[in-house]
Amino acid sequence: MKILVTGGAGFIASNVSDALINEGHNVVIVDDLSGGKMENVNPKAKFYKMDIQDAQVENIFRDEKIEVMVHHAAQMDVRKSVADPKFDASVNVLGFLNLMEFGRKYGLKKVIFASTGGAIYGEQDYFPADENHPNRPLSPYGITKLVTEKYLFFYKEVYGIEHVILRYANIYGPRQSPHGEAGVVAIFTSKMLNGEQPVINGDGKQTRDYVFVGDVVNANLLALQYNGSNIFNIGTGIETDVNQLFHHLKTHTRSSCEERHAPAKAGEQMRSVISSKKISEALGWKPTVSIEDGLKITVEYFKSKK
Repeated sequence: MKILVTGGAGFIASNVSDALINEGHNVVIVDDLSGGKMENVNPKAKFYKMDIQDAQVENIFRDEKIEVMVHHAAQMDVRKSVADPKFDASVNVLGFLNLMEFGRKYGLKKVIFASTGGAIYGEQDYFPADENHPNRPLSPYGITKLVTEKYLFFYKEVYGIEHVILRYANIYGPRQSPHGEAGVVAIFTSKMLNGEQPVINGDGKQTRDYVFVGDVVNANLLALQYNGSNIFNIGTGIETDVNQLFHHLKTHTRSSCEERHAPAKAGEQMRSVISSKKISEALGWKPTVSIEDGLKITVEYFKSKK
């Protein structure tokens, strides 16, 4: 199958691209390398260095005869979205529409979309949140993800393009960057291995649902086989707080750093955890990598890159 992976030089999408290639698919990657790295791009993929807002994207759909798009390219910095909502919307909404308008013109059949489980639900009414939980995004980033989901419904109803929306929890693992709007796992691991002091915001009791990237890759492969359109959470249903995470990583890195706290970040969500019962029943997906094993694999990756 001819598959376009947007953001394919980035952390999650590069891992997805590798798996698609291993499954025998013909993969095309578009990435402007603003956050991704060329070293993440599989040599068997065809690569276009391009912004998804560029009009030249039309050439990719026209020339490559794309059947499926796995859409991960995004402005993913939540704080940046708050500071500059117009830029966030230009990438995450207008960039997406640029892709879809050319996609429908040249025969795109299906979209697998990397959405967000934490930012879409906002402060939760119940734990873990399922797909029926009210959507109350607290950031422009979460709003643009929700808007994209609504546009996908439009493209299905009007143009017959199927979609599978994957609402990710907090993903970590090999290739995650410790720079910019990075995950706490990558930041803490990098600092510990470099002999620096990580800082925990607030009391460290804020929880997240941490999912290993390999499990996320498997969810994408199952989504490719799914017939029809749907929305699925991709999470473990298990809460891990930042203090627990710190001590797991301290053990794996053999760091001598102390547990040090700083003032809490204003507006930070205290609890976020999502249920993946729906995709488990529909596609048989379950997270297979425990937080302990996943963090160990991640630390070994960071060590190999030092």
